[in-house]
Amino acid sequence: MEIFRDWRGLPDAARGATLALGNFDGVHLGHATVARAAHAARPEQKLGVLTFEPHPRAFFRPQDPPFRLTLSAERAEALAALGVDLLFELPFDADFSHLTGAEFITQVLHDGLGAVNLACGADFAFGHRRSGDISLLATRTEVLGIGLTVVPPVADAQGPISSSRIRRLLQDGYPERAAALLGRSHTIRGEVVHGDARGRTIGFPTANILLGGHLEPARGVYAITARLPSGATHKGVANIGQRPTVGGTASRLEANLFDFSGDLYGQDLTIALHHFIREEKKFPSFEALTTQIAQDAATARALLTTQNP
Repeated sequence: MEIFRDWRGLPDAARGATLALGNFDGVHLGHATVARAAHAARPEQKLGVLTFEPHPRAFFRPQDPPFRLTLSAERAEALAALGVDLLFELPFDADFSHLTGAEFITQVLHDGLGAVNLACGADFAFGHRRSGDISLLATRTEVLGIGLTVVPPVADAQGPISSSRIRRLLQDGYPERAAALLGRSHTIRGEVVHGDARGRTIGFPTANILLGGHLEPARGVYAITARLPSGATHKGVANIGQRPTVGGTASRLEANLFDFSGDLYGQDLTIALHHFIREEKKFPSFEALTTQIAQDAATARALLTTQNP
């Protein structure tokens, strides 16, 4: 998959695609349906996705807590797995935010990308102050000779599948339910940084990852798998939270990989959350915490053995 971060001056090979439009945070089953609809409309053309970085919500509301399900690299990987050929990850800045809906269609989609077909959800909004909607898109694309597929919401028994719904499930401690809507386990990717090395002293060394721009799931202990840059995967147990027993104040992810030894500092790990084991809590002593960590690891091993991810 090729990635472009501007709609201007594109090579001829990057123009003329059939495009799926949206933020694609999480790249869940609804997003996959939009991508498939774009491909089905013009299967002879390259399949492209047009999205934005940063997420418009982060641009307009920078004071909000981190909320992203997938950061840029994770989103690109998930889209590539769907068979996307071209990813247009357009910078969302002040100038871009002031494009009107009509300008976005004409300047970006038509003149810049040369799109031959578009696919999007029925609630797709765009342009300055979200002035562009499906009605405008349908009117303008007909004039410009661009095909348009409007994809109805993908839903299950609980309602439409959305990034917001998946965020709530993760914050409530239901990674399995979130995985059902994502089509894969939720992951957090980040660089392994130095911690306080307490885990190493009790036989549970951990890889410490700052959450950064990721949504913080429910604080507590999870059964996980970790993917290393080499592609190797290891089962393990992880804590997400502030570590109140040892006086922590900033949330982070600490993962212990079973039956692994090696130096992971500076490497990017992808941690998949499979099962929520328990909530984070403050223990009366470090010794009590140590006992609980051993129990958590045994629980995670059992879960990952009986319900192999």
